[in-house]
Amino acid sequence: MLLVKNGKIMTMAGTEYENGYIVVEAGKITDIGDASKLPVDIDKKYDIVIDATGRFVVPGLIDAHCHVGMCEDGVGFEGEDGNEMTDPITPHLRAIDGIYHVDRAFTEARENGITTVVTGPGSANVIGGQFAAIKTFGRRIEEMILKEPIAMKVAFGENPKTVYNEKRQTPMTRMATAALLRESLLKAKEYKEMLDEYNADKEENDKPEYDMKMEALVKVLNKEIPLKAHAHRADDIITALRIAKEFGVDVTIEHCTEGHLIKDILLEEGISAIVGPSLTDRSKVELRNQSLKTPGILAKAGIKVAIMTDHPCTPVQYLPLCAAMAVREGMDATEAFKAITINAAQITGISDRVGSLEVGKDADIVVFDGYPLDIRARALTTIINGKIVYERNQDDRD
Repeated sequence: MLLVKNGKIMTMAGTEYENGYIVVEAGKITDIGDASKLPVDIDKKYDIVIDATGRFVVPGLIDAHCHVGMCEDGVGFEGEDGNEMTDPITPHLRAIDGIYHVDRAFTEARENGITTVVTGPGSANVIGGQFAAIKTFGRRIEEMILKEPIAMKVAFGENPKTVYNEKRQTPMTRMATAALLRESLLKAKEYKEMLDEYNADKEENDKPEYDMKMEALVKVLNKEIPLKAHAHRADDIITALRIAKEFGVDVTIEHCTEGHLIKDILLEEGISAIVGPSLTDRSKVELRNQSLKTPGILAKAGIKVAIMTDHPCTPVQYLPLCAAMAVREGMDATEAFKAITINAAQITGISDRVGSLEVGKDADIVVFDGYPLDIRARALTTIINGKIVYERNQDDRD
């Protein structure tokens, strides 16, 4: 058993403790409260005791959209497994089959308090494949999985156009991108109907021939997972919403670079936004309206916002810095911290496990030596599933 005591606990569940404690057993949080009520000899009950006096104790940080483990650090082509650029429709691809679980990025994530990453294929294809939510520590990918699949990556705009224009094949226009996505969803709808009819009456109906791509898309139609829609420009965002509405499927808007230009529409549609990467140059046309003000504008409009790095576009370890820069540009500090904890968890569908410090949730806990969005703050101890996975050297602490 593990006890963290005497720290300023930011639960992200509506309660803060100036002098709090957290009890961890079997990888879960079993108790949390005011440390002044603890018995004097409480330490004797626990195998590990962390005294967080003068420190901030927070939920493990969450990067809601990145490509950690799929674009390996410092490797080049051999480590580039995020885009299968031979077919624009690849819903059957699974992130967990492309993640290098000992990539240095996972170490740097843990060293900066990031305990969960939502990672998956890039945006070269109209349908790129299945994202996964994974912890940043484990001996192999199977031990890291939090939820898989968590979403189906789709992409609009410049990226699919550029990739397939070079090949002189469809999609070379936004029209073709939308058409290919519609066609795939329509085929999946027909496949699902045939499968449902077969399961309802196996004697009267034929079982459809197995189709791995369609099986993957049926999860979207059943609302088991949402479309994770790469869309920078306002028109591409609206196209993503249009198609999601046509098929009655869930969607999250990723990047949302021009979201501040259509915030009223996003609010009307009840759409959440995963914004970023913001700490990059405007490397392509779609980023001409990129602004660090976007997360704050959307949050103030009443839209639930998560902030992401899109690693390696912005290295994953700079997730807290991305949130801090949003605060500098007008975002409320509490909302910015939500954007890398509870909001990120809620938007991606993993808040039953992570995102806040509550009894019954995974014991993903970080002790910082200062307010986490202070650029000078450092993670001192990172705990994942109740296990200490990183401790800053004592010589580096003060």
